[in-house]
Amino acid sequence: MAENENIIETTVPAAPAAEAAAPRAPFARPPRGGDRDRRGGGGQRGPRRGGPRDDRARSEFAQKMIGIRRVARVMAGGRRFNFSAAIVIGDKKGRVGVGVGKAADTQLAIEKATRAAKRNMINLNLTKNRSIPHNVESKYCASIVAIRPSPGRGLVAGSSVRSVLEMAGVTDVTAKLISRSKNPINNARAAIQALKNVPQIK
Repeated sequence: MAENENIIETTVPAAPAAEAAAPRAPFARPPRGGDRDRRGGGGQRGPRRGGPRDDRARSEFAQKMIGIRRVARVMAGGRRFNFSAAIVIGDKKGRVGVGVGKAADTQLAIEKATRAAKRNMINLNLTKNRSIPHNVESKYCASIVAIRPSPGRGLVAGSSVRSVLEMAGVTDVTAKLISRSKNPINNARAAIQALKNVPQIK
């Protein structure tokens, strides 16, 4: 090779090293309401169809359960169970009723008993001190109940008879179970039969 020839060496720059891949951020869910904001909803739900829901009006009658039990009926495939409920309702102003309902569900049995009690309500004509004018006595099945006015003593009664008198708003009376029956439904119905002998408001 000739001495006067200049040898030019060129170096090709090396390719840049690949950058380390950055770790991906976890998938972030867009905030709720974002789509609605784009649609112009403002992130708030509109009013429900049919307007706001009104709360159920409270019933004018107070109620007290005097008995609930499970009853069985024997069928070809086995036993079928239902629920029986007995309820006393009244406005504590002279109106009272007793009802019994039976259904496969407890709540449904209570609703049936309430409707039955409303159908069989009586309206009493009480004295000024919310007592009865005279002694009354009645018998229902094996239950015998006697109710007597007793001024100044308050309500003296027991069993389901007390529940009937409380729901009717009767005070200053003494009730006595003459029979040995422990059936609360029959005792309550005997009390209703006795109160029917009190003058009623028609």
